[in-house]
Amino acid sequence: MATRKSAKRRPRYLLKFIFLVFLALCAALGVYCVHLDKVVRSQFEGKRFALPARVYARPLEIFAGKTLTLAELRRELDLLGFAKVTQVRVPGEYVSTPVYVVFQTRAFEFWDGPQGSQRVRVTFDGNQVAEVREEISGRELDLFRLEPISIGGIYTHNNEDRQLVRYNQVPRHFIDALIAIEDKRFYYHHGVDPKALLRAAVSTATGRGVQGGSTLTQQLVKNFFLTPERTLKRKANEMLMALLLELHYEKNDILETYLNEVYFGQDGSRGIHGVGLASQFYFGRSVEQLKPHHSALLVAMLKGPTYYNPRRNPERALERRNLVLAETGTQGYLTPKEFEVAIAQPLDVTRNAGMGMSNYPAFLDLVFRQLRRDYQETDLRSEGLRIFSTLDPLVQQTAEKDPGGTTHPIGAAL
Repeated sequence: MATRKSAKRRPRYLLKFIFLVFLALCAALGVYCVHLDKVVRSQFEGKRFALPARVYARPLEIFAGKTLTLAELRRELDLLGFAKVTQVRVPGEYVSTPVYVVFQTRAFEFWDGPQGSQRVRVTFDGNQVAEVREEISGRELDLFRLEPISIGGIYTHNNEDRQLVRYNQVPRHFIDALIAIEDKRFYYHHGVDPKALLRAAVSTATGRGVQGGSTLTQQLVKNFFLTPERTLKRKANEMLMALLLELHYEKNDILETYLNEVYFGQDGSRGIHGVGLASQFYFGRSVEQLKPHHSALLVAMLKGPTYYNPRRNPERALERRNLVLAETGTQGYLTPKEFEVAIAQPLDVTRNAGMGMSNYPAFLDLVFRQLRRDYQETDLRSEGLRIFSTLDPLVQQTAEKDPGGTTHPIGAAL
């Protein structure tokens, strides 16, 4: 009898033990989730990015009577990455005739306050400025200050560079292409997409190739919070943190951070991060100026920024871009007419990056050494300081072309 009672008690003790172990595991998971939650909120709500200090040349001041040729103004606009067009429609474009230049500036934050976008007509009389007017109102301007050229930066120790953009600055067609290719159900899942995970698992198991199942939120978590190691622990953390991120923050907040974090390739030792810098680096345009074929190319590069680099592998990049356009159109984000126009466009990338390591390394080194007297080096590499100098790129180019002239940068930090 005693033996039978003992045998009956064993399953109960075993079930009780299993239940207690289960409770302990749940408690441990709960404590760990609380820890992860603190990490997610503290980093996401705090300082999200280390921004390098950016060094600018002098801003070109234009006024009636100034000694300046039309060719010199055009050269300045080209250095700023303005696009020459037949009709100015958006910031960063200019029209040139033999007598005048019309351009629309980009909004810029000077040391003494912000300056909004303006459309300006500068008329010339020989080697002098004859007149400066606001194009739309016709109002004459006594003095106009053109945004300065960026001549380099003091980068973070891992050489990440980016230009922060707000969500509402990014064209809708870029967002649409990104969603269509990277995460079709972004607005419907809660950080992890079970359907995408199942689809990826089936594709891998049936030998149809490796297919990604990570959402945009998971991609952001992987790049923003975690190391690139490929382990089950890292993947579990990625999924938990993605769920927690979506629990606390709006979709557009998550998407804005993704847009500023995502990697678009290398410029020498400098990493190009974020759509804001990528649009300047590849197209010489501000992010607001991107057109659907530009957006499709940048989204195409996310699969492999080096493999699909449009300057090194143009045919490969074009094929991938067209695939992105086709998928974006199939999902209804582009009309048939928009698709036809976009797919007929060339890659449209600038011949040279134009924003690589500075053409004035000696001058930048001088500026850096001067600034270190008054600032911590960590602040110079992470606080996004804007440093305005007196370097005149037009004078410098002339000096470098003169065989008997100086080749040393002319200027100093302000």
